[in-house]
Amino acid sequence: MTNKELKALISLLDDAEIRPQIEERIHELGESVIPFLEEAWEESLDPAQQQRLEELIHDLQFSGLQERLRVWRDSGGENLLEGMWLINKYQYPDADLQALNRAVEQLRYEAWTLMSSEMGPIDQIRALNHILFKVHRFAANTQNFHAPANSMLHLVLETRRGNPLTLCVIYLLVAQRLKLPVYGVNLPNLFILTYKPEEPQNQPFYINCYNRGLILTRTDIEHYVAQLNLPANDIFFEPCSHLDIVRRALRNLAVSFEKMQEPEKATEVSKLLAILTGEEAPVPPPSEEDEPDEE
Repeated sequence: MTNKELKALISLLDDAEIRPQIEERIHELGESVIPFLEEAWEESLDPAQQQRLEELIHDLQFSGLQERLRVWRDSGGENLLEGMWLINKYQYPDADLQALNRAVEQLRYEAWTLMSSEMGPIDQIRALNHILFKVHRFAANTQNFHAPANSMLHLVLETRRGNPLTLCVIYLLVAQRLKLPVYGVNLPNLFILTYKPEEPQNQPFYINCYNRGLILTRTDIEHYVAQLNLPANDIFFEPCSHLDIVRRALRNLAVSFEKMQEPEKATEVSKLLAILTGEEAPVPPPSEEDEPDEE
């Protein structure tokens, strides 16, 4: 359709009798119509019409996001930064992937300047801790733990405040660019990282980003799991996939919207989660993830 035809089509939304057919046609055309809907919103003086346009724009953006998430899943879900960026786009459709990439790359460069080939694993992690937690002052958002912003990577990079998962994601992205064998670990109620050397004689250790990069041993993790009265499980000690990380981020975001009394957004985020869990139908919002103990 030409621009003139698109504008004429959108103008027909004023007609209540044919509005359903017009909306159906707009949905068929997809996200390419959004700029024209935004222009119509700016020109309209009718609050009800503006509301309808806003809902149409959101529906088109959400449909596009669902399709991008399916493509990311089907590609293997290996690009963690892209997966977290897609979560950003739910709340912030204009989120810039390249801006995220530049922010992570800047942190990588600063950490790289402190490192040398002679450093052992612990010293490498201490150098990375210094950049992230001393220089840039990344920290736990303990005052507003359940805020949806804690799951938005670009906001965490801006504010330096996040939840266990997003702090770990930033740490992990930087560590991987430094070629460090750092991976995510799915603990109950707390997401952490593990440094897992390739040499079998070297023991892995764990990193708690929610406590400024505190280094933990396997025994520490065993004690933590025991305190929760849970049986030992390899999943609590071994690396998880990037797909697992994005799934958990979506669960956290759904819980955040429930806490903020925004059930419609929680339901939509659950639909996104369903795409990554192999279900194409809405799922109920997940059970709450407890706030971790800072100790």
